[in-house]
Amino acid sequence: MDPKARLLIIDDDTTLVNALEMYLSREGFDVHLAANGAEGLKAFYALRPDLVVLDVMMPQMDGWETCRRIRELSTTPIIMLTAKGQETDRVMGLKLGADDYVPKPFSLKELVARIEAILRRTRRSESVNKSGVLYVTDDLVVDSERWEVRRDGEPVDLTSTELRLLFYLAENAGHVLSHQQLLEQVWGPEYVDNVDYTKLYIWRLRQKLEKDPSSPRYILTERGIGYRMARPN
Repeated sequence: MDPKARLLIIDDDTTLVNALEMYLSREGFDVHLAANGAEGLKAFYALRPDLVVLDVMMPQMDGWETCRRIRELSTTPIIMLTAKGQETDRVMGLKLGADDYVPKPFSLKELVARIEAILRRTRRSESVNKSGVLYVTDDLVVDSERWEVRRDGEPVDLTSTELRLLFYLAENAGHVLSHQQLLEQVWGPEYVDNVDYTKLYIWRLRQKLEKDPSSPRYILTERGIGYRMARPN
C-alpha cells in the first residue's frame, strides 16, 4: 500500500466518518472528508484523490448521482458503502461505475483490505509493460499502450476496471475464460467468489462496445463457464 495514497470519504454519518478518518490515517492514508455529494464533488475536483469511499444515502445529492458525476470525468476507483443486504444497491453502484461495494455494518479492517486491493491492482495496471494494440477489427481497436479503446474511430469512455477486463479478454481472444480466472486476474484473488462482478462488468462493456448488446459480436458468453472474446476477423 502506498502510504501517500489520498482518500476522499463522502458520507454524512459523523460518527462513522470520524472513526474512518482516525483508523485510515493511522494506516498511513491521507484522508479527506465531505459530508454530502455536492461537497464531495467540490473536494474531488480540488483534491484529485487516489480513491473515493462513497455512501449511498446522503442529503442534497445521493451516492448514485455523485458516482455518476465522478464517472463522467474520471476513472478514479470508487468504493460504495451500501445498506446491508440490499442487493439492488450493490447492482446499481456497479452499473454506475463503482469498483467495489462494502455493505454496512462493516469492519474497518475489511474496508482497509478492499482499499489496498483496489490501489494495488490500479498501481499494477499503471506500471505493467505496455504491449500496444491488442485487438483490431473493422470498427474496434483495443490499445493497451495508449490505454484507450476506439469504436468507429471514436474513443470509448471506459473505467480503469472496465479497461483491465477488456485488455485481459483481448489478450486471450478466442479462449474461454472462467468467472474465477477473470476475477482473479482483474480484481484479485480476494474476489474469486464474486461472480456478479463479472456479469455486471461484461454487461457494461457490451453496452459501450456492441452495436447490439443483446446479440454481442465481440464478448461472447460460454454458459456455465464464463466469457470469450471473439477472434478478430
